Amino acid sequence: MKSTALCLCVFLSLLVPRNLQAQNVQDLLARIERLERRVAELEGKPAEAVKPATPTHEEATHTPAVDAAAQPEFPSLHIAGFSDVNFSGTDQPGARSGFTEGQFTLHFSSALSPRVNFFGEMTLSARSDAGLGSPAATGFNAEVERSIVRFDQSDKLKVSFGRYHTPINYWNTAFHHGQWLQTTVSRPEMTQFGGRFIPVHFVGGLVEGALPSRGLNLNYNVGVGNGRSSVINRGGDAGDINNHRAWLATVFVRPDQLYGLQVGGSVYRDKISTDGRNFPEWITSGHLVWNRETPEIIAEIANINHKEVNRPESEWNSRAFYIQTAYRLPIAQKLWKPYYRFEYIHIPRSDVVFQGVPNLAGSVVGLRYDISTFAALKFEYRNQRRQAGLPNINGGFIQTSFTF
Repeated sequence: MKSTALCLCVFLSLLVPRNLQAQNVQDLLARIERLERRVAELEGKPAEAVKPATPTHEEATHTPAVDAAAQPEFPSLHIAGFSDVNFSGTDQPGARSGFTEGQFTLHFSSALSPRVNFFGEMTLSARSDAGLGSPAATGFNAEVERSIVRFDQSDKLKVSFGRYHTPINYWNTAFHHGQWLQTTVSRPEMTQFGGRFIPVHFVGGLVEGALPSRGLNLNYNVGVGNGRSSVINRGGDAGDINNHRAWLATVFVRPDQLYGLQVGGSVYRDKISTDGRNFPEWITSGHLVWNRETPEIIAEIANINHKEVNRPESEWNSRAFYIQTAYRLPIAQKLWKPYYRFEYIHIPRSDVVFQGVPNLAGSVVGLRYDISTFAALKFEYRNQRRQAGLPNINGGFIQTSFTF
């Protein structure tokens, strides 16, 4: 009987997950004791002859395998990946149709302690000049897109430092690198990576949090850091180009009574220095989002004000907005999701900072099909109307995007 009970204990102990809590282990051992007593009764032995399976206080307090498994380990690194493959064809002069390899994206998250976390994002993008030059250009450009260390005092107060996707509009903080994350093939042009309208990246520090606010769930972000670099489509990764820090503030609400609704606004202040001239920059933006899949509605608007220092008559306001709607169809296991987006950008011709940034009035129509939980196939048509003198552009795009 002792050998039978011993074998039973060993067998069941192998089935116990290492991360079971101590109470669960105690319950399991108690069940073994009851089973042993029942077996003893069936064999005609007194129950007292059976050694209790319940451990003594000393035994219970010396379970290093269970205790160690229950304790979190730091650092605790997790990696997620994204990529996509595209086929496109347009009537844009000089453009060629064909396949292109999308970005290979890695997300790194690591808990450094119960309240300190790190998040990083890295991309590899194919180069059109791969193999050219001396030394030969590499096949891919590597870029650290985000690198953030954050201290979580509570849900109401979190402090972080690093390189961010600037939190001055919804899309830029909701949909990062990894095309699978977003419904569409393309981002709105006002938030394009590598674009010049919105400063997509920001290097500095942020204070953020969420306040219940009687069911409104008020969220806030306040930050200070380096503004645009001398190349205005990049952030000041190696340092600010002048002694005027950029700062930003964002607030938005997510009411309990209207699940899926988010409404908010942002302000951003910086000074741009280019060609020996200085231009204060004010960005104000607002967004309204209804993210329920049936339907999905995302709308944003932004105004960017530039005024040259010591030339008050030189002032320009550039505006952009988009509205995107989508609906997951209640047929075929809800795998199909058609969508439409209209977007608009107006840049004054005299705006020195945005010289070369084209105007836009465009439409995007598409259909997303979720091949699996982690992969999607997207079909998209775009019509882009630029300012006078530039031809309209029509294009078709097919993309398969996935996460791994």
